[in-house]
Amino acid sequence: MKALKLLAVSFASAAMLSFSTETKKIIVIDAGHGGNDFGATMNGVSEKDMVLNIARQIKKASDKDGTYEVILTRSEDTSTTLTERTEQINKLNPEMVISLHINRTPEANTNKSGHEIFMQKTSESKSLAEKLSKKLGECSIKEENLHILRNSKSPAVLVELGYINNTKEREYMNNSDGQREIAQKFADFINEQ
Repeated sequence: MKALKLLAVSFASAAMLSFSTETKKIIVIDAGHGGNDFGATMNGVSEKDMVLNIARQIKKASDKDGTYEVILTRSEDTSTTLTERTEQINKLNPEMVISLHINRTPEANTNKSGHEIFMQKTSESKSLAEKLSKKLGECSIKEENLHILRNSKSPAVLVELGYINNTKEREYMNNSDGQREIAQKFADFINEQ
């Protein structure tokens, strides 16, 4: 009789587990460049380091209630190809992909400032870009045929956070308070989804 009760409890538990659905969403933050690829550089400051620090801060500031998981394409200063990144993204099948970059103009110093968002040619990516633009502060949104956008099967945007050759923006993006503030805007955006 005891064995029969134990068997019945086991079946009930298995049935409950088999009907529970995993509702945790995955959001990928891609910190551009890495390893030997420094991205844009200026006065000893590199894009790869700034976007990695901001990506880590986004992960840290996000996912407070456990409804989603933020996954970074790189959490260290490592070099991965664009193909490897998009393969990783497509295996995860995330709700969205946000690739972080920093802009640069040809001249040594620029007064040009602000964000730019590049998106896939899909309605989902357009919606993502428009919502993100409102959170970051209105900015230009353009369709672009970039590898990470073209090859990601999930809605994806590439965000240029500012200009490395704009002294004010570089100093802001390269200090811990600025990075935390930028990351918090992304975390707030993610938390609202």
